[in-house]
Amino acid sequence: MPCNSYVLGVDIGTFSSKGVLVKLDGTVVASHSVPHDVKIPRLGFAEHDAERDWWGDFVKITRALLEKSQVDPGRILGVATSGIGPCVLPVDKEGHPLRPAILYGIDTRAFAEIEILMKMLGQERLLEGSGRKELTSQAAAPKILWIRRNEPDIFSKTRWFFTCHSYLIFKLTKRAVIDIYSAAGYAPMFNIFKCQWDPEIVQMMASQEVLPDLAWSYEVVGRVTRDASHETGLLEGTPVVAGTTDAAAEALSVGLNAVGDMMLMVGSSVFFILRTPVLMKSERFWVSNFVVPDFYTILGGMSTAGSITTWFRDNFGELELERQKTTGEDAFEQLAKLALKSSVGAKGLTVLPYFSGERTPFFDPTAKGVIFGLTLAHKKGDIYRAILESVAFGIKHNMDELIEEGAVPERIILAGGILKNELWTKIIADVCQREFEVPCQTIGASFGDAFLVALGVGHFKNISDVKEWAKIKGVVKPTTDEREIKIYEIKYQLFRQLYEQTKELMKKVHTLQEMLTISD
Repeated sequence: MPCNSYVLGVDIGTFSSKGVLVKLDGTVVASHSVPHDVKIPRLGFAEHDAERDWWGDFVKITRALLEKSQVDPGRILGVATSGIGPCVLPVDKEGHPLRPAILYGIDTRAFAEIEILMKMLGQERLLEGSGRKELTSQAAAPKILWIRRNEPDIFSKTRWFFTCHSYLIFKLTKRAVIDIYSAAGYAPMFNIFKCQWDPEIVQMMASQEVLPDLAWSYEVVGRVTRDASHETGLLEGTPVVAGTTDAAAEALSVGLNAVGDMMLMVGSSVFFILRTPVLMKSERFWVSNFVVPDFYTILGGMSTAGSITTWFRDNFGELELERQKTTGEDAFEQLAKLALKSSVGAKGLTVLPYFSGERTPFFDPTAKGVIFGLTLAHKKGDIYRAILESVAFGIKHNMDELIEEGAVPERIILAGGILKNELWTKIIADVCQREFEVPCQTIGASFGDAFLVALGVGHFKNISDVKEWAKIKGVVKPTTDEREIKIYEIKYQLFRQLYEQTKELMKKVHTLQEMLTISD
């Protein structure tokens, strides 16, 4: 292929979207990002406007990349997209959204539908098809059932149910496609061991006609239409590959490859992907095929991470935000300085980071955030540091449970917005007592999308070739200070006990909050 050819990747995130234009040697020639928000119309709901936040961002990004790079669109070999997922977006036969998109695990509205499906199927049936014993708010199928039960008019008009990047593929090509990795998020409608929709279970909620066609993430599934070309600036006929969910693309971007490799992405939430030698079954995590055949993974994630620090900044960081306006110093950097003035252990404060329920390893959509141990001696920096530590404890909890199931991380590569926060990365390494590799390229999932294009159009022959793009620049090492290690061990036990001793109270609080929300 000509050396002056390019591949393009675009990722749609929770609070922003990002795109990159990349040379075939992995050099990024242009990048662009666009912010957007998340709508929380009521307790437990989280939504995006698909036309504005997904397609609108995609159009802005592709046009910006072309303008910044001055690259001839004819030299772009293909495009791939990734996005938050699994999301649920019902569209009509023209592909027009019928309602706002229901987001991934941070949207916990389908609590009753999860219980209905669990009673209908049972743990063993679920395990046989999905490799897991429990359904959670991360699964898309209960949300489809929620639409059927709560919005029957919308359900009756639905031609397809899309996730984020499936919608973008349709806008680009007029084809309804979802990749194998992302289809696993439609549990229990998708059988991960057969790599196909389960017709019997699908019929319990919808019909198979409303589900997209299946493809591997690197496969070319269509070409840019004339209408999409006019909107995006891409050349009509440009190949479009199937793409994947953002976490999988992020894992590619940092070089996930060998068995035992684990990508730990810490952004607005936490997600990790660990390559396993076989397709496992799990009681505490999700399991899935990856973006190519014969590549197996175990997955997990926390509902909240950076979203809590954003919440704290927006509600308690007025001074820092005002100083950011006048001096330009980032509010998060100011809060990090306050956290540094606190001590290891945050003066005894323990936080539970379950501000949107929790996903792995215990799947509790009613879990709540807790700040425990407050005294009049505590300051803003202590609380902020305790929040950072709480996410680290949640990550350690997941790692401990992974190892107990026999899935042992051998090499851990960090990804996500946390790479901009040295204090937080150090806290996680210290709490987990593990080394974490830091990649050279920190752009994220859109870089992984670009690699999928290069693989799909034949520039690369194997997924292991990702090592040519993904380089490591350093390692975050854990503390060896015995006092600090002991403090974190004590706090970790408090962290674990605090949830166990309050989870029944959390259910009561959840019921009260729902009652108050309805009455409001």
